[in-house]
Amino acid sequence: MELTKYGHACVRLEKAGRALVIDPGAMTPEPEALADVEAVLITHEHFDHFEPDRLHAAVAVDPALVVYTCPGVARHLTGLEDRVHVVREGDVLHVAGFRVRVVGEKHHRSHPDVPPVDNVGFLIDEEVFHPGDALTVVDVPTLLVPGQAPWMTVPDLIEHLRRTAPRRAYAIHDGLLNDWGLRVLDGVLRSEADRLGADIRRLRPGERVHLVG
Repeated sequence: MELTKYGHACVRLEKAGRALVIDPGAMTPEPEALADVEAVLITHEHFDHFEPDRLHAAVAVDPALVVYTCPGVARHLTGLEDRVHVVREGDVLHVAGFRVRVVGEKHHRSHPDVPPVDNVGFLIDEEVFHPGDALTVVDVPTLLVPGQAPWMTVPDLIEHLRRTAPRRAYAIHDGLLNDWGLRVLDGVLRSEADRLGADIRRLRPGERVHLVG
């Protein structure tokens, strides 16, 4: 399986000539993220993960393209009819040659006055987990860990890495950081990589890794 990181929280997964993409939101400028994918998976409705106009345009270009997402996102995609499939925690899908298990229900708490929106994570082939905006603990070899967000702190990040203890963790959700912030994040990740004896680092936009077990 090949994983490519794009802007902010977007990743593309490819296997045996087939591909899907997760969370190509407004902070993902790269058009190639959606090129020739069979499915788009959206974790939740926030703009940095979900861009409705982009999805409508992609579906118009490719009549076979399908979208899998939570109820909160689906309500913004009226008009796409059977192209949108609503998923919930516990669902198991077979998409673009991948086995996808849906994990989680709600976004991490981000405001004392606002209830969390729907948020589903996607566990792909029991190999890699994209949590969206949640710190869901899953036993998985490869964790896509949020690197920075208004709803989390560095201690949150460290605790999540230690509780999950993956063999590999690649930071996503880094689009709000300037160069100094990225340096701080890289330092935290290096420290935890040394402590856990794991491959823990930030992938740059366009960087690709090969995942095996």
